This record gives sequence, C-alpha cells and structure tokens, in this order.
Amino acid sequence: MENRPTVAVITGASSGIGEGTAWRLARKPDTRLILVARREDRLRELAKRLACETTWVAADLTEPDAPGRILAHAQEHHPPVNLLVNNAGAAWRATFADGGYENVRRTMEINFDAVLRLTETFLPMLRESAPSSIVNIASTAGRVSRPGSAAYSASKYALIGWSDGLHLEEAPNGVHVGLVLPGFIKTEGFPADELTGKLATRWMVSDVFKASEAVYETAILGKAERYVPRPYALIAMLKILAPSLVRKILSGGAGKAMTTSTGADAAEKKAKSEV
Repeated sequence: MENRPTVAVITGASSGIGEGTAWRLARKPDTRLILVARREDRLRELAKRLACETTWVAADLTEPDAPGRILAHAQEHHPPVNLLVNNAGAAWRATFADGGYENVRRTMEINFDAVLRLTETFLPMLRESAPSSIVNIASTAGRVSRPGSAAYSASKYALIGWSDGLHLEEAPNGVHVGLVLPGFIKTEGFPADELTGKLATRWMVSDVFKASEAVYETAILGKAERYVPRPYALIAMLKILAPSLVRKILSGGAGKAMTTSTGADAAEKKAKSEV
C-alpha cells in the first residue's frame, strides 16, 4: 500500500497512539483520514491541524449504531476505505475477586467486541478496495499478564488470537491484518514518571511517535506485528520458554513496579479518554 492513496479510519483518535497515528499517516502523500472518538472537540481541532483531507465522527464504539454511522460517513465523504486502525480501548484495574465478571464484561465490550463489530461492518469495503489493511492495537499484556490487569489481558489475548486467524482468512481476499503490541507508552494521561525515573524500568517505556511508526509499518509496509518498545518481544518469548520464571518475576519486585497505584490510575484515565 506504500505507493497507493490511503483512506483510513482511526478509532481512539482524540489522543495517544490514535492521534499519533493520524499525524504519521498525514505525512504520507494522497492520504485521507476519518477520525473516530468520543471527544468531538478534540477531533475537530486535530482535523484542522493535519495536512491532509480529514473528517471525523464522534462516537462511542460500544453503542449499537456506531459502526453503521461510521460506515455511512465514510461512504458519503470519502472513496472506499482501505485501512482500518482499531485503536480505541479501555482498562479498569481490579483483581477478579474485586471486579468480578462485570469488569471483564465491560473490558471485553470495548477492547474486543467493539473491534469485531466495526471490522465486520467495514470488511466488505476493505475487500472491495484491496489491497487493504486492518491494524489492531493489542498490547504486550496480550502475551504476558500482570496482577490486577487480568481482564485487560483477556481482552487483548482474544484480540491477538482473532487477528491471527482473520489474517489467514482474509489474505486471499487482499486484506492484510496486522498487530501492534505496545507496552507502556508515555502520554499526557500516563506520564510514566515512576518507570522512567528508575534505570531498571526506564527501558519499559516508549512514546507515541514510535508506536505510531509501528502502526505505519504494519499498515502500509505489511508487517505482521510490532512490539513497542521492541525488547518486549523477548519477554513474550521468555513467557513461552520459561513460564514459571516469568510468573516469579511478575509476582516480585518487577510486577509491583509495573502496577503502582499512581501509574494504574493514570493509565485508566488515558484508556477511557481514547474510547
């Protein structure tokens, strides 16, 4: 898709990785963007600043009519979409004993169910405009779980497994399905000061610019998946080769460093704002 015009839908585009992806794609010639998020004021301001044709749809992706409204907007204002970036998501920290099924349900609703519903709605158009791409923003939490984040990990594990299968199903139709797996990404909602302030954990944190470049590589250059930061791929590999060791590490100091209350609260605010 590198030398073709790009017409992209980006969800969770009002901040964070979604906003960064909009900026990165806007640098590509012949790009048109459809920004989706709940905060219309943020979408409107971002659209004014981007150097490409941009429209937006203010929508809560968990609402039943959201996928249809976004599709109708795309059909009215743009040529057929050939890139769908499923970035919107949320996280609510709680142990299963405290949060129970309800916490898992609401996390799955936005991080998994909403992605499936929007993808199902746009899949006929993506087939029509092939070669095309779907990029699903998963998480390193979809490979390695942490205490207090089991619901979030479950949603991302599901997204990863479904994405891998969907790629195999849709590749013959010219639709590439790729994954971006961020770790901790420094944003306005998650400054990550407690991690960046320590040499031992500083490597865990990346930024929106690197994450959006990973989205570009997956969407436009056809990469299968990208970890951000890249060393997280080694942790995922270690989880397969030495699962007991990874459990021991995460139940000790490293796990506690990654689940501080300040970081958790900030991450929750960030996630909610990007739905």
